[in-house]
Amino acid sequence: MRLAEKVTFGGSGLQRAAELRGEGSGCPSAGDQAIVLWRGKVLVERNDSVFLLRAEVNHIALSEGRCIFLGVDQEVKTFAIDISNWTPSDDERPDPSEFYDSSEQFHPDFPTAVFCELRGQMAYITARDAELAATAKALFHWHNSHEFCSRCGGISEMTMSGWQRKCSICETTHFPRTDPVVIMLITQGSNVLLGRSPGWPDRMYSLLAGFVEPGETIEAAVRREVFEESGIKVGRVSYLASQPWAFPNSLMIGCHGEALSKEINLDVNEIDDALWISKTELMNTFDSKETLIRPARLGSIAQFLLKNWLADTLE
Repeated sequence: MRLAEKVTFGGSGLQRAAELRGEGSGCPSAGDQAIVLWRGKVLVERNDSVFLLRAEVNHIALSEGRCIFLGVDQEVKTFAIDISNWTPSDDERPDPSEFYDSSEQFHPDFPTAVFCELRGQMAYITARDAELAATAKALFHWHNSHEFCSRCGGISEMTMSGWQRKCSICETTHFPRTDPVVIMLITQGSNVLLGRSPGWPDRMYSLLAGFVEPGETIEAAVRREVFEESGIKVGRVSYLASQPWAFPNSLMIGCHGEALSKEINLDVNEIDDALWISKTELMNTFDSKETLIRPARLGSIAQFLLKNWLADTLE
């Protein structure tokens, strides 16, 4: 697919400079910059556009934060610093039943910026900011969930400028994980298969998706997931595009599948609903005309694939 890397979080050409990880150059020093995270949220500024705040790495508010080397951005070494140890004056925890936390937090040392969920800003920031934010968010989530060694249970420590963890007891080295997920544009003629999962916003439908299992090809995962969730049999499968999805650690593998059947046999243990929708009906949902469904979230690979299907630009 020629437009594959136009998807949100698509490659921005960041120079990741892996050769500097673990070296002195992979540690922050005067003149380097940092993007800032707090409890998984990113610090952004909003003027005429939305962009990640770049702070000096030696900023006083960042002095006790955890640091990861992301790479070189426009010839400047760039880090991600997590200051989740900071407590705002109004420290209310988000409602776990909400689709995502839409609240914003203001840090007194960054008066022009606000901490907010990346999910709500991802369609409005630049490709470079999106890659930096997704990389940082995924890495910090991995560190938060891998404090202990999976081999011996000992405490592990961050190494290689944030790109590895090493057990303090057995010295086993652990590497960041990415979970492959297939997301499927399943079509039959001028109709596309959509579904919705529990907890999604009212009337929101998207493409079917699911994790790839061990020992399984991407093509087999597409056919299995679609059949498990909807009872639809899929024939030919082709790859379209991928999207890093840092919510928390997935790689969305976008595929096109040709349906061999049309009758839906829903598995209510997998999804809430599934339906076929025509190109005309789908166009109306994107044009904000009165329809029974709402389209997949702006910035998601699902919306990206659906819009390219409508525009006949999947090749």
